[in-house]
Amino acid sequence: QVQLVESGGGLVQAGGSLRLSCGVSGRTFTIDTMGWFRQAPGKEREFVAAVSWTAISTFYTDSVKGRFTVSRDNAKNTVYLQMNSLKPEDTAVYYCAARTYYSTQYYLSGQYNYWGQGTQVTVSS
Repeated sequence: QVQLVESGGGLVQAGGSLRLSCGVSGRTFTIDTMGWFRQAPGKEREFVAAVSWTAISTFYTDSVKGRFTVSRDNAKNTVYLQMNSLKPEDTAVYYCAARTYYSTQYYLSGQYNYWGQGTQVTVSS
């Protein structure tokens, strides 16, 4: 089992920044990829970013490239999502997720075995 706990959400004005954290515990040695997803009201959950557990590879959806950065702190077993130049359309509940096997479809939520509880990010205009 893997446990995930997100933190760092909140209310910020457009153009501002937030850093989300995802604390990872349990059988961390089984993890291949960590992902960040988000879900806005009335919309489907969508992929935001992912990082390999080795932190060698990172992936982003086009709408956040150049604004968001995903990273991992090995010593703290924590994955971060640094969000800069936030826009109102970034408003959503953000979830971190872990998957325990490799595939090229890192952007599909169904690929992930474990999920955190989510943290709300609200960007005001």
